Amino acid sequence: MILVVALLVYLVSFTQPSKVKRALTKSEAQKILGSVPYEHGFHFFSYVGRYTGETAINLFGFCEELKTIELASVVFHFQRGDFQSWIRNTLGDVDLAERIDKIRVDSSSEDLRKELLRIVLARLKELQVAT
Repeated sequence: MILVVALLVYLVSFTQPSKVKRALTKSEAQKILGSVPYEHGFHFFSYVGRYTGETAINLFGFCEELKTIELASVVFHFQRGDFQSWIRNTLGDVDLAERIDKIRVDSSSEDLRKELLRIVLARLKELQVAT
């Protein structure tokens, strides 16, 4: 019986994807926290063609804008996957983009803003600790 259990544990360990994430290096964290040129910043729109006049050029600025930008802009970009794209492709933070991908709150409510802020603030703290 013990042999069967040990065999099952052994097999499961090779079939389950690892959830262990490697720690960020200091330089990786600094790159993610760094600023990008304005033209590569996150430009907030309320809908296609209606620029709000706000642009974030780093993750801290993005977090600050999330606090005050009109909810229509948050919903617009979240539904299109714009936040995740910019964070993944411009800032280079795949982990944060994946966390945002998992948000399942009502995407038209203030709860969406709160959840985004919670996730981004937590990531900012992790990145600051790594630097």
